[in-house]
Amino acid sequence: MKLLEEKILKEGRAVSEDILRVDTFINHQVDPELMEKCAKDFASHFKGKGVTKIVTIESSGISPALLTALEMGLKLVILKKQPSKVLNDNLYQTMVTSFTKGTNYELTLSKEVISEDDHVLIIDDFLANGEAVTGAVRLLRMAHATIAGVGVLIEKSFQPGEEKITDAGFEVYALARIGRMAKDSIEFE
Repeated sequence: MKLLEEKILKEGRAVSEDILRVDTFINHQVDPELMEKCAKDFASHFKGKGVTKIVTIESSGISPALLTALEMGLKLVILKKQPSKVLNDNLYQTMVTSFTKGTNYELTLSKEVISEDDHVLIIDDFLANGEAVTGAVRLLRMAHATIAGVGVLIEKSFQPGEEKITDAGFEVYALARIGRMAKDSIEFE
């Protein structure tokens, strides 16, 4: 998506060859008009694929996922990174390693919100090593749901996430694909 690529070049910042900061328009401050256009693109791409629910992982994937759910007229399910005092039983849980933070967290899904009848579209902000999406897939499989595909705003194609997800049999649809990064340098595929 040309508009997202332009925004990345204008406001994004490659901190290193692995880390891209997009906090002025995606994950700290959100550009709602950009997210709406991204959502329309996701909805158009996955139209007719039988999607029944949108799933994302808190927190930075919420904006594009919510607007995609709205565009497609579907419910949004947010996978929690920590169980809460309220949401503490009747759960599916799996451990995930965060590439960005270098920590592990327990990804959680309430059994009440996903069933074997659901055909799920996973939407997230980034795809790098594929750990978050792989964790989401594990939870959805525990619920016996099927997966329609994975939509990401930004794929770092030089990292193994896309290959890991497609090798598992899932389509990855990325709106911007970064082929290479270095400090203050971003190249798209």
